[in-house]
Amino acid sequence: MRTRLLALFLLLGSAGLLPAQEVQVQEYVLENGMRLLLVPREGDPNIACGWVARVGSVNERPGITGVAHLFEHMMFKGTHAIGTTDIDRDLEIIAKLDEIKGQIREEEAKLTEAYRIGAIDDPTAPGNRSDRHKELLSEFDLLLRVQSELLVKDEFTRIYTSGGGSGMNAFTSNDMTAYFVNVPSNKLELWFWMESDRLANPVFREFYAERDVVREERRLRTDSTPTGKINEQFEAMFWMASPYSWPVVGWSNDVENITREEALEFWNVYYAPNNLTMVLVGDFKPDDAKALADKYLARLQRGAKPPPPMRTREIKQLAEKRLIAYAETRPMVRARFHTVPDANVDEPPLLVLGSILNGRTGRFFKSLVLEKQLAVQAGGGVNGLKYDGMFELVGIARDPAKLLELEQGLYDQMEILKNELVTDRELQKIKNQQLAADFRRLESKSGLMTQLLQYEALGQWENINRFSERIQAVTPEDIQRVARKYFTPENRNVALYYPKDFQPAAASEGEAQ
Repeated sequence: MRTRLLALFLLLGSAGLLPAQEVQVQEYVLENGMRLLLVPREGDPNIACGWVARVGSVNERPGITGVAHLFEHMMFKGTHAIGTTDIDRDLEIIAKLDEIKGQIREEEAKLTEAYRIGAIDDPTAPGNRSDRHKELLSEFDLLLRVQSELLVKDEFTRIYTSGGGSGMNAFTSNDMTAYFVNVPSNKLELWFWMESDRLANPVFREFYAERDVVREERRLRTDSTPTGKINEQFEAMFWMASPYSWPVVGWSNDVENITREEALEFWNVYYAPNNLTMVLVGDFKPDDAKALADKYLARLQRGAKPPPPMRTREIKQLAEKRLIAYAETRPMVRARFHTVPDANVDEPPLLVLGSILNGRTGRFFKSLVLEKQLAVQAGGGVNGLKYDGMFELVGIARDPAKLLELEQGLYDQMEILKNELVTDRELQKIKNQQLAADFRRLESKSGLMTQLLQYEALGQWENINRFSERIQAVTPEDIQRVARKYFTPENRNVALYYPKDFQPAAASEGEAQ
């Protein structure tokens, strides 16, 4: 094992960039590859605890999209010790469910083939199922009811709550899956035991039922919203080759058909300790935390094989792509450009460029909302993902008939940035605002914990120390350079959202330049 002490510097000040606060971070690495980032802070007797798996939807493949998000749900289903009154019977039922589900898939394959050759119109219609298929479904449902009598619902959550824990949650994104909770300082050992137990002895009970929960989540957040499916289509249009093209929640057919075998194979690769980092920020003694890590986390076995490298990268776009949609929504234009991944040297100028455009003192508001009165709202910003990135301009039009005019207004402001240098005063104002925001984010224990998780998942947690300095180094020439490099017509993807009952004659007559 190795320990190293590192310092994070938060820089404040507009004239001289002097270190105003130093946060001591101890990094502790176990022999199985798991890393701990320890930030002791005396004061309120509580600790912000979290851990991140360096896995998200970008690590999936066609056929199992949504599996990373599904595991976020499954991680709260308990272990051998938590979530059931009879683990032996529970595991026996899970094995039987897997067996029957395999037979059901064979029946579903027959229906899919019949649909392929045109023998039936709908492979999911109950009336097309064979008697054998119906018997298997009945047997499967009966087993689920038997298992439900053994389950102790939400026991994982209740244990934390009864111990004074709060704010327990998790999230899945394109590049990471994170789990976090706040616990009293005297419950740190409980956290180590709970988290090590669900990593060492997970029981993915209710797997098939939880797939339905995720499908319902998708229906509520995407399928049933006015623009949900259109937004997905825009993403798929923007990313031609990259796995960023599919939604984090996954495609419905994939979520419905992911097998436990496929899910466990994914788990064994991406939830191994060598792909995880844990973060503690709060009132604790580092030596105590290291001892608890040795006691509870060192038992986890290193993954048999490391996570595979990312292979499929986005190809260079050679021509503009456009999408025109009609929905129950306000008239809106989205213009998105391919840029760079997180921590790329061009990301700081792009971040500053976004700040120049945004806010009530930003260029978009002054020009498009106040002066030309084309928009009720307009903005832009960069999103640096782990392996790629984008910059998006967005405008909500006052009048749907002037949506193309608004689109052109967005581009006009970008042309100004290409041709005229930003003034030193405007740039310094943005830098000062960024420094103040950085300071506020690092004041919160939970905020610092979350940031460390995110920086770690995207590359190196140490980048949190470099971020402010890199923003402060941005020059007017840098902003002009990235504006000219990325905001070109051939690198542009545009989505125009018109109200459902609106028929724009101008949309067929031309487009923004």
